[in-house]
Amino acid sequence: MADEDAVYAGDVSAADAWEALKSDSAAVLVDVRTQIEWTLIGTPDLESVGKEPIYLQWVTSAGPNKNFVEELRLALAERNTHKAAPIYFMCQSGGRSKIAASQCSSLGYLSAYNVSDGFEGDLDNHQHRNSFNGWKASGLPWVQQ
Repeated sequence: MADEDAVYAGDVSAADAWEALKSDSAAVLVDVRTQIEWTLIGTPDLESVGKEPIYLQWVTSAGPNKNFVEELRLALAERNTHKAAPIYFMCQSGGRSKIAASQCSSLGYLSAYNVSDGFEGDLDNHQHRNSFNGWKASGLPWVQQ
């Protein structure tokens, strides 16, 4: 049974997650945004480090993905992800990914991290994203689908 109160390993910036993905062959990135976000906003490009993110919607058009934890367990098992491997969860700006990291910890993974500034970063003074933090604004590799 999953421990719903599991504590994830902590928050990291998109830049720190990128450095870990580059330097640790066991590190995994899980993008928990929606299909629409992947298509319209873009996705992280890990090709230069020989990796592919796991794309797993935390929320679907029907609401929260009730199968998320099981789908995550299967996706990590398919990649033979060790329980101690660093796993970085990213969404738009760190909210959904924080919950996802906690859910991953409930499965017994010891190093589930939340990318706290997400793919698009926090809102700026004009209520716009992609301005000063997040994967895209940090100049990290990404592609438009």
